[in-house]
Amino acid sequence: MTAKEILHDTEEKMKKAIESVTRQFGEIRTGRASPTLVEGIHVDYYGTPTLLKQLASISTTGAHMLTLQPWDISAIAEIEKAILKSNLGVNPSNDGKIIRLLFPELSKERRQELAKMIHKMSEEGRVSLRTIRRDAKEHIEKLEKDKIVSEDDKFRALDELQKSVDKYIAKVDEILKNKEKEVLEF
Repeated sequence: MTAKEILHDTEEKMKKAIESVTRQFGEIRTGRASPTLVEGIHVDYYGTPTLLKQLASISTTGAHMLTLQPWDISAIAEIEKAILKSNLGVNPSNDGKIIRLLFPELSKERRQELAKMIHKMSEEGRVSLRTIRRDAKEHIEKLEKDKIVSEDDKFRALDELQKSVDKYIAKVDEILKNKEKEVLEF
């Protein structure tokens, strides 16, 4: 494996880390109801954990309500159970065909809790990026030790690696800033 291949591979891993952080942030509740809040909930569907988005159509009805229309009506009870187990803090109600989720306004304390939670998630994202960097750095140094690349090439690759890490950490910070604004907004 060449230094260029290692850097390319590292770049792909970093993109996936950013996607993971973005997905986690999408599951954090803000002042508005959004389908991403419930899409990732796993429902026990005939003994198989299945994503809610695969069992029902999810739509937003106003700023504070989601409606879930299961394709299999017999799954309503299991969907409700899964929603109650999740940490959304909402009680589902159904009319036999459609499940409604009413998201109340967030209190100031809850918004601050969520802000702390997203800061923790963003730090986990940064740690993940640093771990990816460490692994790539070890590979590049091994290439130099095995005389596959010169010392100059190693330093160039490590410099490029650091620039890449800085770019992705800046992306995490930007995502954090936007999400924090969204959470703390009244």
